[in-house]
Amino acid sequence: MTKTADIPEGEVEAFEIGDCNIALYHLDDGDFFATDNICTHALAYLSDGFLEGSTIECPLHGGCFDVKTGEGLCAPVTEALVTYPVRITDDETLEVALPI
Repeated sequence: MTKTADIPEGEVEAFEIGDCNIALYHLDDGDFFATDNICTHALAYLSDGFLEGSTIECPLHGGCFDVKTGEGLCAPVTEALVTYPVRITDDETLEVALPI
């Protein structure tokens, strides 16, 4: 179980949830977002990349994604990331909605 305080603002953390490898982002504005953790261009963990604002840069080839929408922002990315809804419960626990 992950709490909001476990992920500092401006950071991204990786989580294995079932068969899914998820990147959970805590943006500088306090919002949380979740995407697949694997870059759509090549096998690289986005959680090892560079988060600036709401843009994550892949550590392998420098492709960038908007973590709010999953949209690819520059080459070599040609496919968007899957995004997942995040909610915060009353006790500040982060919950990610994954497909069944």
